[in-house]
Amino acid sequence: MNNILLAISAAFVNNVILVQFLGICPFLGVSKQIKTAAGMGGAVIFVMAISSTVTSLIYYFILEPLNIAYLNTIVFILVIAALVQFVEMFLKKSVPALYKALGVYLPLITTNCAVLGIAISNVDSGYNILESIINGIFSAVGFAVALILMAGIREKLDKNDSIPESFKGTPIVLISAGLMAIAFAGLAGLI
Repeated sequence: MNNILLAISAAFVNNVILVQFLGICPFLGVSKQIKTAAGMGGAVIFVMAISSTVTSLIYYFILEPLNIAYLNTIVFILVIAALVQFVEMFLKKSVPALYKALGVYLPLITTNCAVLGIAISNVDSGYNILESIINGIFSAVGFAVALILMAGIREKLDKNDSIPESFKGTPIVLISAGLMAIAFAGLAGLI
């Protein structure tokens, strides 16, 4: 039951984008089409799930026993960078259209503060390895949900002719993101 609450909390109540405000760059940059947003969400789910697992294992079995836990940020960045390179090579070979659509945002997963933030949050919160994996996976699911929701909203906004000229483009996207953040923040206190 505790792990279920952790999963729901990670995905919705403490949504990495809309509540913690981590990973805003790909959220705004890749959320123009649902298909591209889903591809980016899948890539982030893979990277965050594996990186949460690997970084927790490294932290608890190498860094902490050797009393060098202060190196966690550097080590975590190296792990995340290696995983992103793997995802990039896989997408380039397997799904070249998605690779091209994601463009510069795919390698930017390496420096995506959401991925690093969750890895550091896992060890700072004292989560064990299973809890770190659950938090990583469901934080990434929350990232993907927010990205896909924003993409759906943006697709509808692009077809809407009744938006005043001064609100078209970035202003209406930021207003929509703010309203989404308010909705997700409203879930706080439920769990």
